[in-house]
Amino acid sequence: MRPWPALAALILLGLSPAWAAEHGGGGEKKKPGKAPEHKVTQSVSWVEVQDFYTTIVGNGHATGMLMVRVGLDVPDAKIRENVERSMPILRDAYLRSLMTYTATQVQLDTQPDAFAIADRLQGITDRALNKKGARVLLRQIALRAK
Repeated sequence: MRPWPALAALILLGLSPAWAAEHGGGGEKKKPGKAPEHKVTQSVSWVEVQDFYTTIVGNGHATGMLMVRVGLDVPDAKIRENVERSMPILRDAYLRSLMTYTATQVQLDTQPDAFAIADRLQGITDRALNKKGARVLLRQIALRAK
């Protein structure tokens, strides 16, 4: 029996941690962390707002959903800081307004009025911040039938 295969295996086993670490293996498990955040834009002035879903009611029951995707363009750093701090209040006011709009204005057979939605959200933003400077930008409006 030749000793070379056994010797080769011992050498490879002895070198494997160094070789693996050098080549990215290392045998170390990566710690689970937060998934990378998807950004719509790299602009510093952009503030992302979570999507809104409201229920469309017809004939006494839910017939579909309205989805509104929005973000804010806030060039002024002080106002942007205020927006980020006030986001729970803004989101609550946006959602309440969109629920009212959906209940009174949205039907599955017609497209929602994007200008009316944008105007509602912009008015809420200006009132909540007590000044202008954060511009509401609609990204998407969609209807989904149940």
